[in-house]
Formats: sequence, C-alpha cells, structure tokens
Amino acid sequence: MKLLRAATLTVSNLSAAIANYTEYFDYKLIERSKVPADLAASWGTPATAGRDMAILEPASGADIYIRMIEQPHVEGFKALRSYGWNAIEICVQDVMYANARMENSPFEIIGPPREIDGLPAIHPMQVKGPDEEIVYLTQIKDDLPAFDLPRAGALIDKLFILVMGCSDLPASLKWMETHVGLQIGRENMEIVYTMLAKAYGTSMDELHTIATMIHGRDVFLELDQYPDAATPRPTHQDMLPPGCAIGTLWHPDFDSLKGPWITEPQPRSGPIYKKKRVATLRDLDGALIEIVEG
Repeated sequence: MKLLRAATLTVSNLSAAIANYTEYFDYKLIERSKVPADLAASWGTPATAGRDMAILEPASGADIYIRMIEQPHVEGFKALRSYGWNAIEICVQDVMYANARMENSPFEIIGPPREIDGLPAIHPMQVKGPDEEIVYLTQIKDDLPAFDLPRAGALIDKLFILVMGCSDLPASLKWMETHVGLQIGRENMEIVYTMLAKAYGTSMDELHTIATMIHGRDVFLELDQYPDAATPRPTHQDMLPPGCAIGTLWHPDFDSLKGPWITEPQPRSGPIYKKKRVATLRDLDGALIEIVEG
C-alpha cells in the first residue's frame, strides 16, 4: 500500500494559487469549500475554521492530492529556514521539459536539474512558489535496490515524497517509528545540498545529512537535518504553519497508533478521507502529521 495521501499548502490568494497549479503543473480543481470548525480543531488551529479551501488532483487522476488553504501571509516566513514540512516532491516524465515550463512561470527555479551523486535513479530540480512553498520536480529513471519508486503517468504527475526539516534528525526518526509506525529506509546519507546551502549562506560543498522513511518498499518521506541557524516556524496564532503545513498519510493498521492525537479520531468525508477515521499528530518540531485509516 502506498501511504502518501495529500499535502496541504497555505496560500495568501487561493484563486491565484489554483490558477498557478492548474496552468503550470496541470493539476485539476476537484473541490472548493470552507474549512469545517471540527477539522480545524483536529489540527489544533481553530482560527483556520471557515477559511477558503481547495483540493486539486494530478493530471493522471491519481488519488494523491494537494490541498490549499487561504491564510494571511506570515511576516518573516522564508522557505527552508524553519523546522517542519518544507517541500513537496512531484514525479515528472521529463525534468528538462519541466524546467523549460518553469522558466516563464511564477515559480522561481532555485535548483536547476541536477543528478545526485550516489542516486542515479532520480533526476530532480526544485522551484519556489509565490507563497514560499518548495516543490521538487523529479524524473524517476529506475527503482532503488531496496525500494520502489513511482513512474509519472503524465508530464507532471503526482506527489510521491514529502520533505521535513528537523532540529534533531535521529530523535525525529525515532519519533516517527514510535508514533507513526513507519520504518527507517536510508539514514545518515550525506549529500551536497545546494538548495539548503543557498538558504543558509553556507559553502556549496558542505555535506548535509538526510534520511528516508518507508513502509515496505514504499519510500515517501525525506527527513533532513537542518543547520543550527534554523528556527521554529513563525505562525499566526491558532492558524496553520505557512508554506507546507500538513502531511497526510494513509495507515493500514490505524488502531495500532496511540497518538497523542490533537483531537480524537473520527470519520470524515471528501476526496482525501473517503469516510475513514482521521486524526492528527504534532511531531517534535511541531509539524502536523494527519493520519487516515487505510
């Protein structure tokens, strides 16, 4: 079972964000509504209740979604400078095509297409959106020896990895094992990470430690050790974090998870939940992890 279900982005102008993702990423708007009060409460963000919300699906029709919620801009929020969810990763058929499309778009190319040493199976690039959201666009050339990777069913397709910045990577990996029931895939990988180096003004040759989390052969989370200069995410009181706000996962053994939940699990309807039980955890750095009964 592939566990990644959705990523939630907060945006300052919902209509503009929908237009950007439909035009440049070929996503399709499938639902537009308001955030219900009980759903906002389940995230521990009561001031998000009543905010405009949209759900988009990829061109391939895969049931892995991007949800957008309109909130005011947070003064001082900069991409990659704080802990929590920091990027979404989308698979593409041709990264050079994706790069050409981004060149005349509202998305700033912050990492041109570049193969990663030791990971020949993937060919990624990175862009930054108008709301400081980071999107990786990755061409997948092969599976990894121990893991399966998806293939894009459209030129620009579905989410397949969410990326989290951590203050203490080993502690976060242990927390994920204990509270989310996942396994560590590869840990203590040291890579040249130019995107982080640029964000913190450090040497482009500096090595950064990253790890992945898996379920079976499904690798779908990347956890990065962030530099000492990183901070907790600045956030409006009782609202969602700016940028990448929530990571939503299926779990095939929901009853094995004991929380601590922000509010008790309950069934919810809609494309993301499909009338299954849902509840949300807050991790060591405050990132929101929403779990849907698989």
